Amino acid sequence: MKYSTKLSDTVHVMVLIAINQEKSLSSASIAESVHTNPGFVRQLMLKLKKAELMTTVAGHARPSLSKPADQITLLDIYKAVEGEKPLLHLDTHTNPDCGVGINIQLSLQGFYNEIQKNTEEKMNTITLQDIINTYYQRTSMQNDLQNII
Repeated sequence: MKYSTKLSDTVHVMVLIAINQEKSLSSASIAESVHTNPGFVRQLMLKLKKAELMTTVAGHARPSLSKPADQITLLDIYKAVEGEKPLLHLDTHTNPDCGVGINIQLSLQGFYNEIQKNTEEKMNTITLQDIINTYYQRTSMQNDLQNII
């Protein structure tokens, strides 16, 4: 089973944009940091633009956030790239002749809905600025460790 990394990759893109506001950031340079291809980065950026989380000017490698990082939540970013896709998915291809196969998915649905609701509520409290602050804390700690060694 392959898991989507779109949210992580998109947050990566947005943090790069936020902390490099004065620098040129082409989709190729962003893709190098994310370790993906420029086309994928452009797809993510297009979704962010449609969600009004990012602005770009054609022909210029200067993307920018459309609002302050403390006003963009992790849920905003998730919905921009994943839409209304649920975090957990039911297997709808179970054996209809099996009692468990028929009922397990319906049994799980309520729990999955509750997990989705709780996760979205938590994601709505985490801002891009929170993530940027944590990033800076981690890089500061790494620099401190390097100075000790």
